[in-house]
Amino acid sequence: MNDFAHTTDTPTFDTAAIARGARRKRATAIAGIATALIVGGAGTALAVGGAVGSSSHASKPAASAVTSTDDTTFLVRTSDGSIAKESLHGASSLRAREMLVHFRLTPNFTRVRKADCPQPQDAVISLSPHAPTVLNEGDTVLVTTCFR
Repeated sequence: MNDFAHTTDTPTFDTAAIARGARRKRATAIAGIATALIVGGAGTALAVGGAVGSSSHASKPAASAVTSTDDTTFLVRTSDGSIAKESLHGASSLRAREMLVHFRLTPNFTRVRKADCPQPQDAVISLSPHAPTVLNEGDTVLVTTCFR
């Protein structure tokens, strides 16, 4: 047995073949992941396209409300899942606070001095975020009012 143990040849490795195999495996993995992303992306696009084209009642308010970009208009998701569109253009800060609290939003007011401030004094001139961003219960809304 000692004769057998001392006569073994040193093993040889084909490093080039090992590197080729590793590169082939890596390329196959990358191709598989890319294919999965492409298929997943196409599935997502089809799902979104299906939702837009559907006659579901819940999708209609969102589609019509998103077209508004007025700085004093906000979109809020209601408790039943629909989206309400409200405008605070020219409203007083008191009315704006009432409206935002009604929708369970947190108002944060700032005042700016403007020579062309609309009537009444302390009127809302902008909201942040405003439409087309959809707000959810508990979100904070920055309300800017003006005075002369």
